[in-house]
Amino acid sequence: MSRAFVKEDGGGEALPERPVSAERNLVTRRGLALIELEAARQRAALAAASARGERDVVAAASRELRYWSARRASAEPVDPPQEGEAITFGMAVTLEDAAGRQRTFRIVGEDEADPKLGRIAWVSPVARALTGKWVGDEIELPAGTMEIVAVDRTAEPAPEATPD
Repeated sequence: MSRAFVKEDGGGEALPERPVSAERNLVTRRGLALIELEAARQRAALAAASARGERDVVAAASRELRYWSARRASAEPVDPPQEGEAITFGMAVTLEDAAGRQRTFRIVGEDEADPKLGRIAWVSPVARALTGKWVGDEIELPAGTMEIVAVDRTAEPAPEATPD
Protein backbone atom coordinates (compact mmCIF):
# COMPACT_ATOMS: atom_id res chain seq x y z
CA MET A 1 0.00 0.00 0.00
CA SER A 2 1.24 3.48 -0.81
CA ARG A 3 2.30 5.63 2.16
CA ALA A 4 0.04 8.36 0.72
CA PHE A 5 -2.97 6.53 2.14
CA VAL A 6 -1.66 5.98 5.68
CA LYS A 7 -2.38 8.51 8.41
CA GLU A 8 0.77 9.70 10.11
CA ASP A 9 -0.87 10.91 13.34
CA GLY A 10 -1.95 7.54 14.67
CA GLY A 11 -5.41 7.85 13.21
CA GLY A 12 -7.39 8.35 16.40
CA GLU A 13 -9.54 11.27 17.42
CA ALA A 14 -8.11 13.55 20.09
CA LEU A 15 -9.47 12.67 23.51
CA PRO A 16 -11.59 15.39 25.10
CA GLU A 17 -10.29 16.74 28.39
CA ARG A 18 -11.81 15.32 31.55
CA PRO A 19 -14.11 17.94 33.04
CA VAL A 20 -12.87 19.53 36.25
CA SER A 21 -15.49 20.48 38.81
CA ALA A 22 -16.15 24.18 39.35
CA GLU A 23 -16.55 23.51 43.10
CA ARG A 24 -13.71 24.00 45.57
CA ASN A 25 -11.49 20.93 45.62
CA LEU A 26 -11.81 20.02 49.29
CA VAL A 27 -9.98 16.77 50.06
CA THR A 28 -9.35 14.62 53.08
CA ARG A 29 -5.73 13.62 53.80
CA ARG A 30 -6.68 10.22 52.38
CA GLY A 31 -8.12 11.87 49.27
CA LEU A 32 -4.96 13.93 48.77
CA ALA A 33 -2.84 10.78 48.97
CA LEU A 34 -5.12 9.05 46.45
CA ILE A 35 -4.74 11.97 44.02
CA GLU A 36 -0.96 11.84 44.38
CA LEU A 37 -0.92 8.06 43.86
CA GLU A 38 -3.06 8.36 40.73
CA ALA A 39 -0.86 11.12 39.30
CA ALA A 40 2.22 8.95 39.91
CA ARG A 41 0.49 5.98 38.28
CA GLN A 42 -0.35 8.06 35.21
CA ARG A 43 3.24 9.41 34.99
CA ALA A 44 4.50 5.81 34.98
CA ALA A 45 1.91 4.78 32.37
CA LEU A 46 2.89 7.74 30.18
CA ALA A 47 6.60 6.91 30.40
CA ALA A 48 6.00 3.25 29.59
CA ALA A 49 3.69 4.01 26.67
CA SER A 50 6.13 6.62 25.31
CA ALA A 51 8.95 4.07 25.44
CA ARG A 52 6.81 1.57 23.49
CA GLY A 53 5.61 4.21 21.02
CA GLU A 54 1.94 3.59 21.80
CA ARG A 55 0.38 6.88 20.73
CA ASP A 56 -3.18 6.12 21.84
CA VAL A 57 -1.98 5.05 25.29
CA VAL A 58 0.28 8.13 25.49
CA ALA A 59 -2.71 10.34 24.67
CA ALA A 60 -4.91 8.68 27.29
CA ALA A 61 -2.23 8.77 29.99
CA SER A 62 -1.40 12.39 29.16
CA ARG A 63 -5.06 13.35 29.52
CA GLU A 64 -5.33 11.56 32.86
CA LEU A 65 -2.10 13.12 34.08
CA ARG A 66 -3.36 16.61 33.17
CA TYR A 67 -6.58 15.94 35.11
CA TRP A 68 -4.87 14.58 38.23
CA SER A 69 -2.21 17.30 38.14
CA ALA A 70 -4.93 19.96 38.03
CA ARG A 71 -6.77 18.27 40.90
CA ARG A 72 -3.55 18.13 42.95
CA ALA A 73 -2.79 21.79 42.25
CA SER A 74 -6.25 22.88 43.41
CA ALA A 75 -6.56 20.49 46.36
CA GLU A 76 -7.50 22.03 49.72
CA PRO A 77 -6.78 19.47 52.47
CA VAL A 78 -9.30 19.65 55.31
CA ASP A 79 -9.16 17.68 58.56
CA PRO A 80 -12.34 16.92 60.50
CA PRO A 81 -12.74 19.36 63.40
CA GLN A 82 -11.94 17.90 66.81
CA GLU A 83 -14.71 19.81 68.57
CA GLY A 84 -17.98 21.52 67.86
CA GLU A 85 -21.44 20.15 67.35
CA ALA A 86 -22.06 20.42 63.64
CA ILE A 87 -21.44 17.79 61.00
CA THR A 88 -18.92 18.94 58.43
CA PHE A 89 -16.39 17.74 55.87
CA GLY A 90 -14.41 14.60 56.75
CA MET A 91 -16.81 13.27 59.38
CA ALA A 92 -18.54 9.90 59.25
CA VAL A 93 -22.24 10.02 60.09
CA THR A 94 -24.44 7.07 61.00
CA LEU A 95 -28.13 7.35 60.16
CA GLU A 96 -30.97 5.11 61.26
CA ASP A 97 -34.41 4.71 59.72
CA ALA A 98 -37.68 3.92 61.51
CA ALA A 99 -37.09 0.16 61.06
CA GLY A 100 -33.72 0.38 62.82
CA ARG A 101 -31.61 -0.05 59.67
CA GLN A 102 -28.40 1.93 59.82
CA ARG A 103 -26.26 3.44 57.11
CA THR A 104 -22.96 5.28 57.57
CA PHE A 105 -21.66 7.98 55.25
CA ARG A 106 -18.33 9.81 55.32
CA ILE A 107 -18.30 13.27 53.74
CA VAL A 108 -15.27 13.46 51.42
CA GLY A 109 -13.90 15.21 48.32
CA GLU A 110 -15.42 14.70 44.89
CA ASP A 111 -12.61 12.49 43.54
CA GLU A 112 -12.67 10.32 46.66
CA ALA A 113 -16.42 9.73 46.66
CA ASP A 114 -17.63 6.15 46.36
CA PRO A 115 -21.25 5.85 47.51
CA LYS A 116 -21.11 2.03 47.48
CA LEU A 117 -18.45 2.29 50.19
CA GLY A 118 -20.31 5.02 52.08
CA ARG A 119 -18.07 7.87 50.91
CA ILE A 120 -20.15 10.76 49.61
CA ALA A 121 -18.92 13.97 47.99
CA TRP A 122 -19.35 17.07 50.10
CA VAL A 123 -21.36 18.63 47.26
CA SER A 124 -23.87 15.76 47.09
CA PRO A 125 -27.46 16.33 48.24
CA VAL A 126 -27.09 13.89 51.16
CA ALA A 127 -23.88 15.55 52.39
CA ARG A 128 -25.48 18.98 52.12
CA ALA A 129 -28.51 17.74 54.08
CA LEU A 130 -26.18 16.42 56.82
CA THR A 131 -23.90 19.46 57.04
CA GLY A 132 -24.66 21.57 60.09
CA LYS A 133 -26.80 18.88 61.77
CA TRP A 134 -25.88 16.76 64.82
CA VAL A 135 -26.81 13.57 66.68
CA GLY A 136 -30.56 13.41 67.26
CA ASP A 137 -31.46 15.53 64.23
CA GLU A 138 -33.55 14.04 61.45
CA ILE A 139 -33.06 14.50 57.73
CA GLU A 140 -35.31 13.76 54.79
CA LEU A 141 -33.82 11.52 52.14
CA PRO A 142 -35.43 9.91 49.09
CA ALA A 143 -35.54 6.68 51.13
CA GLY A 144 -37.45 8.46 53.92
CA THR A 145 -36.75 10.18 57.21
CA MET A 146 -33.55 9.15 58.97
CA GLU A 147 -32.17 10.11 62.35
CA ILE A 148 -28.52 10.91 62.96
CA VAL A 149 -27.42 8.44 65.64
CA ALA A 150 -23.61 8.77 65.65
CA VAL A 151 -20.81 10.99 64.36
CA ASP A 152 -17.16 9.99 64.00
CA ARG A 153 -14.52 12.72 63.70
CA THR A 154 -11.65 10.28 63.19
CA ALA A 155 -9.89 10.84 59.87
CA GLU A 156 -9.37 7.81 57.65
CA PRO A 157 -5.74 6.81 57.19
CA ALA A 158 -4.08 7.65 53.91
CA PRO A 159 -3.39 4.68 51.66
CA GLU A 160 0.17 3.48 51.39
CA ALA A 161 1.88 3.65 48.04
CA THR A 162 1.91 0.34 46.24
CA PRO A 163 4.41 -0.45 43.50
CA ASP A 164 2.88 -1.28 40.13
